[in-house]
Amino acid sequence: MTGYLFILPALIGLLVFFALPTLRAAEISLTHWNLMRPARWAGFENYARLWADGKFWESMRITLFYVIYNIPLQTALGLLIAVLADRLAKSVMLRAVIIAPYLISNVVAGLVWLLMLDPLIGITNAFLGGIGIMPQPFLSSPDQALISVAGISIWRHVGFTALLFYAGLQSIPRDLYEAARLDGASEQAMFRMITLPLLRPVMVFVLVTSVVGSFQVFDVIAVTTRGGPADSTRAVLWYIYENAFQFSRMGYASAMSMVLFVILILVTLLQMKLLHADRSDLG
Repeated sequence: MTGYLFILPALIGLLVFFALPTLRAAEISLTHWNLMRPARWAGFENYARLWADGKFWESMRITLFYVIYNIPLQTALGLLIAVLADRLAKSVMLRAVIIAPYLISNVVAGLVWLLMLDPLIGITNAFLGGIGIMPQPFLSSPDQALISVAGISIWRHVGFTALLFYAGLQSIPRDLYEAARLDGASEQAMFRMITLPLLRPVMVFVLVTSVVGSFQVFDVIAVTTRGGPADSTRAVLWYIYENAFQFSRMGYASAMSMVLFVILILVTLLQMKLLHADRSDLG
């Protein structure tokens, strides 16, 4: 009973802000509702319409590319920073600097980088010009906008990813490294044979939460590109937002939300299966 009392505040928050809205969204997805008139029962019409909606599947494709641009580099950089911080400098100040970008909200980070990546007045192009590189359009280009958004996300989240890996590194017994050194193992061999296998539970947690979060990218797009240019950054959550609050198709937007919910569950289960993670790993 004591344990349940401790988790009660979080459990109430989970029920009120996640579980009940999810059930409500499932109910709304079976209706036609424009937020102005009472909802009309529609059955599975919204889901049938979604299946034939090319824009929805295009937004899913864009989101998938965003995940591909974002997650591998963010994970690799986070692991590299964690290993360097563990081996070279265990300073509290250094860890504070690493985690600092994560303490900035997505909206503020998006606004700051919107100014820095401006093709005319942005400091980024001024720096590139100083080293002999031609100015780049970044967020103004259909070819570079999605990569730029992914770069902003990597800058903000890589410190938090590094901190998770750093915490995992502290749980690895130092005796293993000392024994490996006595056997003549190189740093690369110890990283491959000791560090990576024992970091697997942390890796599972990082990948699952990062991928799920990346599929729900919204804030940065909302303050930088708003789905443009030429719909090149119209991620699935932005498309859901457009249908719900710009076109007043709340039932259709809820149906897309439920499909995304199911896709994320399947993606999570697939990741855990591929990484051979059991429930104890996530603990």
